[in-house]
Amino acid sequence: MELSIKNMAGENTGKKIKLNDAIFAIEPNDHAIYLDVKQYLADNRQGTAKAKQRSENAHSTRKLGRQKGGGGARPGDLKSPVRVGGGTIFGPVPRDYSFKLNKKVKQLARRSALSTRAKNDEIIVMDALTFEAPKTKAMVGVLNNLKIAGKKVLFVMPETVTEVIKSARNIERTNVTTVGELNTYAIMNSNVVVFVKDSIAKLEETFNV
Repeated sequence: MELSIKNMAGENTGKKIKLNDAIFAIEPNDHAIYLDVKQYLADNRQGTAKAKQRSENAHSTRKLGRQKGGGGARPGDLKSPVRVGGGTIFGPVPRDYSFKLNKKVKQLARRSALSTRAKNDEIIVMDALTFEAPKTKAMVGVLNNLKIAGKKVLFVMPETVTEVIKSARNIERTNVTTVGELNTYAIMNSNVVVFVKDSIAKLEETFNV
């Protein structure tokens, strides 16, 4: 598919770019997307939830009543899980939620996510995105010119540009990433993906197409 290249004023430059069908026009695999997003969220979980087990509870271990003659079950100590303030049965313990996902599945997921955005006309290509100095107002102007202000926008740069990152970080629902850091979650969590022209070539290198 071909897209017109726009400038920072939101105008067509008269140039077009052909997007590789192997990246932007495949049949999306929803299950691959699900697995990659699940792994991304799992990797970001702290896994620090902790409840005290019976053996860790700081109560006395003295027996609460007679062994026999109480008319009921033999009472244990105050650490018993059935008593208020006792230990927790099968409570959470610190753990690592991350899991392995094959490289080919992750690549399929990213290509599926990008194809979904392309299919819905939610991809924009710009010739360049540069600022002389970090300025939020300048980034807001770009969003307004492209008519995507208020939407969840993901800018994809060929490399880290500090001025662009700092200009966007105070704008709600606007994120900036590089081709090397582009992931399925970021793509699916945006309404519009804006590529700087040079990042398309780097993306093709990443997928070896």
